[in-house]
Amino acid sequence: MKLIPEKDQAVIEKAIYLPMVIIVLNQDLKIINNSSIKLKTPYTEWIEKTIITVQKELSDVKRYMKHNQIKVEKVKTDESFTQYVFIYKGYEDIHNYFNPRLRNRTEELLKYYLYQRFNGNNN
Repeated sequence: MKLIPEKDQAVIEKAIYLPMVIIVLNQDLKIINNSSIKLKTPYTEWIEKTIITVQKELSDVKRYMKHNQIKVEKVKTDESFTQYVFIYKGYEDIHNYFNPRLRNRTEELLKYYLYQRFNGNNN
């Protein structure tokens, strides 16, 4: 397969990780809503706004991928690895991601999206 340009590799990575970030945020939102926290609203609003930000970015990623003939599909997952197939302008390439690396990168992105509110980016 011909090499995927760095810009498109970054988009593919976002297509993998952003849905994971959204899943984690939605799970945390459910936990907070079912918890005994007295003042839930600040937490739920913070998470909901973060979800909207991530969803908007994921929408941009999907639009870019469609326009540039890029697809990412999860093929299989086992206890150690998750396998994805990248379809780039008609060419297929299989990539294996180490599950702890997926988790760690998702955590990094989660921190980024949650903390950006403190750095003046109030989307």
